[in-house]
Amino acid sequence: MDKVNDEYVNVKDALHRIGGSMDLYKRLLTQFTGTDHIGPLEAALDSGDAGDASRKLHALKGVSANLSLVKLSEISAALEYMVKDGVDHTTLFEELKSVYDITSQQIAEII
Repeated sequence: MDKVNDEYVNVKDALHRIGGSMDLYKRLLTQFTGTDHIGPLEAALDSGDAGDASRKLHALKGVSANLSLVKLSEISAALEYMVKDGVDHTTLFEELKSVYDITSQQIAEII
């Protein structure tokens, strides 16, 4: 866990938020990684369904914030606004996928 970067996963903040239980945090992270967040989001974006994409991004932003997945939460929020505003989001979506992969690797170090 020494390799975990606070920019991606802020364990100290998360533990403070959930009452200090590392076991609970690991269970929540396992649930997070057990869900495909990117595939359904990409499908919504590809189909042009901005409403569905916005809802999926809002959910990803929320769960990421609650788990202190800092960078993922920030990019999800920015992308949500871009999608809602109809702004070209291609570059930021690619960044989101990259950050998601890095975050998943960081989570693997924890669980």
